[in-house]
Parts: sequence; structure tokens; C-alpha cells
Amino acid sequence: MHAPVIAPSFLVSYSILSAIGAPANLLAIIILSRGRCNLSPCITFYLVAIAVTDFFFIITAVILNRISRIYFRESVLSTTPVCTLSVVLVYATRDCSIWLTVAFTIDRFVAICCQKLKTRYCTEKTASLVIGIVCALCCVKNIPCYFIYEPLYILDGVSWFCNIKSNYYVWPAWQAYDWLFQIYTPSLPFFVILMLNVLTIRQIMVANRARRRLRVTEKQQDPEMAHRKRSIILLFAISLSFLLLWAPLVGHFIYVRLKTQSYFGGLDFSDPQYIFQETTNTLQLFSSCNNVFIYAISQNLFRKELMSLFMYPFATVTNFFKRRVE
Repeated sequence: MHAPVIAPSFLVSYSILSAIGAPANLLAIIILSRGRCNLSPCITFYLVAIAVTDFFFIITAVILNRISRIYFRESVLSTTPVCTLSVVLVYATRDCSIWLTVAFTIDRFVAICCQKLKTRYCTEKTASLVIGIVCALCCVKNIPCYFIYEPLYILDGVSWFCNIKSNYYVWPAWQAYDWLFQIYTPSLPFFVILMLNVLTIRQIMVANRARRRLRVTEKQQDPEMAHRKRSIILLFAISLSFLLLWAPLVGHFIYVRLKTQSYFGGLDFSDPQYIFQETTNTLQLFSSCNNVFIYAISQNLFRKELMSLFMYPFATVTNFFKRRVE
């Protein structure tokens, strides 16, 4: 049944995530869209797209799918058509966020390791095209999810909640889709990002040693190295945070498949299997708001823009009273 039973401790986590994550991603969208963070337009395109999909993921997965159904179980959100559509939106926005992170990692890999391809691939036009293709494919890929569910029960002609159809566990086509669904997200992106980061680190170490040998007699700072360092820090922070937050979910999926077990659906909140399963779900949700804090920690100009945005209302009020006094 697509009406998750959640322990009170996890309810607190979801409330905190919705209260912090949605506004934080909105701030990131505003700040990055202004283009004042000394990032290339290509990088800015990807980061804004990731922030937008993360924002909608929090709205659909946390606020509409979890919190609303827990506190308003008999609202229109719990009817089968809305519930099913909500499932599709949750998976689509999640996949978009994940695969845009992969696209950003590929873009930075090309920029650092493939100099001949860099001028043609790392452009605004390519970034916008990749973002559009990724989002379209993620939406198409999740359309079959709409046909997986049926009403849990029908009351006075109204169908309520989402229950997985029994043939989903029997029909080979649905079983193949289930495997493809789990491999496509998050298993494949997890290993792609891990592999690309390993190759990027190797290339960076080789390039840095060669550049230091060429500039060993020069005392001034290397601006190219400084710019590359900022880009690398941002890339690794985003990629590694993704890997760390999604690793438990990937491990849980592999464990369930190897042990030929089903996902936990009981009501015992103290059961270790339930705690681990819900923890992996919570971590993947937290991955949708951590990028904002990464920007704030790793980018000086982002922090300045963030402070300027916070101070803007106070500055506006102060200027208003100054004009009135004058």
C-alpha cells in the first residue's frame, strides 16, 4: 500500500527536511540564476537544474507524499488517481535530480580529462540540451508506474490509496521493469559517478604534477590552478555527498535481492529491518537539500550573495525610512 507507516522519529526528520530543504533550494535557484558566483554558465545551468528538481522532489516526496498523507489521510491526496500520479511525480523528480548530478559529473569529467572535447561539449547549448533530454527520459521512464497500482478499497464510489497489483509480482514484464527500475536509479548512477570521480582524481594528480614542474621557478600564484581547484572542490563535494547518502539505499537493494526477501512492510518500529529501510529512505530525501550547504561552504561568492539576499529586506526598510526622513 502506498500510504507509508512512519515512526514518530522519522516524522520529525521529514518535518525538518520540508521546513529547511524547500526554502534552501529556492534560495539556491535565485542566487545561482543571478550568475554572480564566478561559475561558468555551463556549471550554473546544471546547478540551477539540480536545485529545481530537488525543490520539486521535496514538494512531491516529502510534503505531498509523506507529511500530507500522514496528517490528512482522508484528503483528496489519498484518492487512488492522485496517489498514483503522486508516485509518478516522486519517481520522476527523483530520477531527474540523480541523473542531472550524473550529467554534471560527466560535464566536469570532460572539462578536466578530455581537453579536445571540452570546447564543443562544455557549453551552454549542450548543457541545456542534456538537461532537457535527461528530464524527458526520466518522465517517460516512470509512466509505467501509473499502471502498477490499484485502489486499496472503494468507499461510496471513491477509490482510496494505492495498492500494488498482484500481477506485478508474477508477470515477467513487470519483474523485468522492476529490475530495470532499481538498476536505472540509483544503482547505475551510483557506480557511474564513483567511476568518473576516480578517473578525474587520477587525471588531476597527473596534471598537477606536470604543471608544478613547469612553474617550479615562478613564485606567483597560478590562476588556472586556483580556478580549477574551485571547480574540483564543488564537483567532489556534490558527487561524494551523493555517494555517501545513496550508498545505504544501494546496499539495501542488493541485500534484498540477494536474500530474495521483500521490503519491510510491518508495523514494528523497533524492528532493525524497518529502522534500516526507513533510514535509507530518509538519507535519500536529505540528499535533495544538501547541495545548498555545499555551495555555502565551498563558494565564497555564494556566501556573499546569500548574505546579501538575507539583508535585502532590512536594507529596503532602512532606505525607505531614510527617504521619508529626508
